[in-house]
Amino acid sequence: MYQNPLKKTIEYLKGTGPERAKLLQSEFGIFRYEDLLQHFPFRYVDKSKFYKISEISSTDAEIQLKGQIVQIEEVNQGKVKRLKGKFQDGSGTLELVWFKVSPWQKDKLKTDLFKEVVIYGKPSVFNGNYSITHPEIELVEDAKNIPLGLFPVYPSTEKLTKRGVTNRVMQKMMMNLFAENIPIVENLPENVLQHYKLISRADALKAVHFPKDLNELNAAVRRLKFEEFFFLNLANLSQKAVNKQKNRSNSFPIIGHYFNTFYNEHLPFELTNAQKRVIKEIRSDLKQPAQMNRLLQGDVGSGKTMVALLSMLIAVDNGFQAALIAPTEILAQQHYDSIKELVNDLDISVELLTGSITKKNRKPILENLENGNLKIIIGTHALLEDNVIFNNLGLSVIDEQHRFGVAQRAKFWRKAKLPPHILVMTATPIPRTLSMTMYGDLDVSVIDELPKGRKPIKTIHKTDAHRLSVFKFMKDEIDKGRQVYVVYPLIEESAKLELKDLMDGYESISRAFPLPNYAISIVHGRQKPADKEFEMTRFKNNETQILVATTVIEVGVNVPNASVMIIENSERFGLSQLHQLRGRVGRGAEQSYCILMTGGKLSDVSKRRVQTMCETNDGFKVAEVDLELRGPGDMMGTQQSGVLNFKIADLAKDKEILYAARKCVEMILSQDETLSHPINLATKQFFLENHKDKVGWSKIS
Repeated sequence: MYQNPLKKTIEYLKGTGPERAKLLQSEFGIFRYEDLLQHFPFRYVDKSKFYKISEISSTDAEIQLKGQIVQIEEVNQGKVKRLKGKFQDGSGTLELVWFKVSPWQKDKLKTDLFKEVVIYGKPSVFNGNYSITHPEIELVEDAKNIPLGLFPVYPSTEKLTKRGVTNRVMQKMMMNLFAENIPIVENLPENVLQHYKLISRADALKAVHFPKDLNELNAAVRRLKFEEFFFLNLANLSQKAVNKQKNRSNSFPIIGHYFNTFYNEHLPFELTNAQKRVIKEIRSDLKQPAQMNRLLQGDVGSGKTMVALLSMLIAVDNGFQAALIAPTEILAQQHYDSIKELVNDLDISVELLTGSITKKNRKPILENLENGNLKIIIGTHALLEDNVIFNNLGLSVIDEQHRFGVAQRAKFWRKAKLPPHILVMTATPIPRTLSMTMYGDLDVSVIDELPKGRKPIKTIHKTDAHRLSVFKFMKDEIDKGRQVYVVYPLIEESAKLELKDLMDGYESISRAFPLPNYAISIVHGRQKPADKEFEMTRFKNNETQILVATTVIEVGVNVPNASVMIIENSERFGLSQLHQLRGRVGRGAEQSYCILMTGGKLSDVSKRRVQTMCETNDGFKVAEVDLELRGPGDMMGTQQSGVLNFKIADLAKDKEILYAARKCVEMILSQDETLSHPINLATKQFFLENHKDKVGWSKIS
């Protein structure tokens, strides 16, 4: 049987051995030859030229010199020990400095004394003399077989460096791997290479590690990025096709009494064109006997809950139950309150199930759910418990699905005889690039329009120097009958600091807005739930005009009368969080405002965030900038780590390559759905060997 040599374990590579192999496995997950091949450099250094010491200028970047180390000595400066060396090349003398040196490095430097070496590093000037700190050093006899040019610098860790696995060692390992002349099989069809002008996989992998020049490097990087996006899209779109073919579900052909009565008689406002379009897409899916897997994206306040309710009414019209699961009790309670009020005039049962529901109140809910009398249930993770048994679950709506693990969602689907239809909602607008990679196996609907009558929120940046004018503006709005949020950042590293910031702010606002003319609520994470609810209720009922809070109010708070959101120390927040907080206002017919308070000095990133918030209310534009600033892993949270583990591609920078790869995969699958044509067989084989684990999970996504 053929054994792919790239599957060989890394310890068998010349110059590696068991100990280094264990280090590489633990630090970078490098187990096999193929893993090492995909441990790509993160930058390159130009070693195409040798400098003389006499040619060095203070503006030089990293440079390469050839000469001798003529002196090594250990120097004590107070409690700090450092190692110093003298390097000469016939044109002058240069000082070498090491602040941290392991014993093996010290011994190596002493054995290299007076031998001809190549050193590499960035020169700096100290007391009028040039020096290089922590230079790379290589004996000339060891370096003579290495061609001059762009050299790779690999990601590393402190543990690897301490154990002697330096960048030079990584370079040698990579050279040893290529010296074995292992055949690297092409995994893209020949017509794709020609159409997109891509170099071969073998050439790309060699050039990305040891490029002759910048042009060759760019061609290699482009090819490898295309390949990553190609196979991710192939996994997603293949799974999408499997879902439609194999995941049978109940069809909902009827648009009946509940939907029509609510739509014609109880709809509180006219739907936007975007909502109507999305409902049409969902209705079309629900008519089919195949499971719907649809992602519903919409900005804050765009009306996703209304779309979810209408979808659930279609399920009920067809004799099925519907469930909505939310990640927090606050959010579940908000959904329950709004849906219960909306269907109040319909003869339809709606219940809430969360962890805080008492055993006494829980019992009838569970009984009615099992016997089918309960048609719509809204809840948290409590819905996943084994004793929650549905009579006939037909539709599951998941709010903020990335907060739920795959295994949790799988448990939920097993509560139905046939897999229920799935509607995933997110209030965080997702850039197109991210949704194509994170949710590429789902059909996507976007509500890109706010309800009529909503005025765009005006976002203004103010510094601490403008505090008095901000207080005056707050008073003017309160005099008009409006209410104000003042939010302080949640600093996870220090709950004490968070509370101190909040209490200092509360005292300052209390002095500026004294009783009896003004009343202030305060809400933070250290309060008991009952106290928090008491303060929130006072604010909702307009018994208090100002709510001073931490980010606990980011979701689950809906007070249409609140027209001002003041975000203190807004430079401490990410863009997504700023946008979510801004969405707490602008829910009524009056003009609303978001004031971003910062200190006088801002970093470039903070300036970009503030500028973006002031320039646009479009959550999708905000999300695009957020993706550029933070990257996809940070945006999606730690629970998504491993989903977007790109080796070389970058979602923020490589949109065009992603779109091209997606279009390419769509074209191939439209012509050869099972990749059975001879030209696609190598692609299919590579896909089955390397991506089979990514297919099969999306049925529960």
